[in-house]
Amino acid sequence: MEMWNHVYSYFDPVAINIFGLKIHWYGLMYILAIFSAFYILKTIVRNENLPYSNDDLDDYFMYEALGVIIGARVGYVLFYDPHTMYYLANPWQIFNPFMNGEFIGLRGMSYHGGMIGFIIGTYIYTIKAKKSFLNLMDLAAIAIPLGYTFGRIGNFLNQELFGRVTDVPWAIYVDGALRHPSQLYEAFLEGIVVFIILFFYRKYKTFEGQIAIAYLFLYSLMRALSEIYREPDFHIGYDYLDFITRGQVISFISMAIAVALYFYLKNKNGYKS
Repeated sequence: MEMWNHVYSYFDPVAINIFGLKIHWYGLMYILAIFSAFYILKTIVRNENLPYSNDDLDDYFMYEALGVIIGARVGYVLFYDPHTMYYLANPWQIFNPFMNGEFIGLRGMSYHGGMIGFIIGTYIYTIKAKKSFLNLMDLAAIAIPLGYTFGRIGNFLNQELFGRVTDVPWAIYVDGALRHPSQLYEAFLEGIVVFIILFFYRKYKTFEGQIAIAYLFLYSLMRALSEIYREPDFHIGYDYLDFITRGQVISFISMAIAVALYFYLKNKNGYKS
């Protein structure tokens, strides 16, 4: 286990360095996350003979990818970045990948912001293509979790969003302290576990939007649980009672929204048990 405990000592978060242009593993994993989710979506549509052509899905991919990237970056600036007011006064800097002439990429991406951007992108696409918004959200909800898994692995490889100090045997050294590899906990709980549940739950769908709502609730629940082992952002700390984090607050709100949407859509569709 000792080699695992010191894994960051053997690993460079920079995947490629071309004449000073550094491409981090996190960026590559983020791209892999988007493309893998899209591949899973296409596979589901093909295997279940759903009414979406390849051209439909290719068009949707552009809206989805732009929505996720823009939403994730803006969400981080609004929810987590300590320099929010600077970015609001200079919004063109939000997507500036350079700092002091050095390429650093888009550092700081929020999942919740990416989710909002994804929803907006999906809504715009369905209006343009005259497709069912809730039906497409249900399909996407099944595809997203496994893609999300790669995103959290990217956080681990980038040596960020690490866990709290611990003495468990599988802990890893971060700046001289043993910590939970909480990024991998999140990859498993918020990605793999949520995917497995939704994959089987989809067979019990009774109204449009039900799977998307289930995803929102399950992701938020798993995120809140994972945050127990994750070190709060140093510039934010705990929001309440010295143990409730910003991520948990947003997750609790998201769970409440999911419950409200479930009963609203269930009643709107006249569901009968």
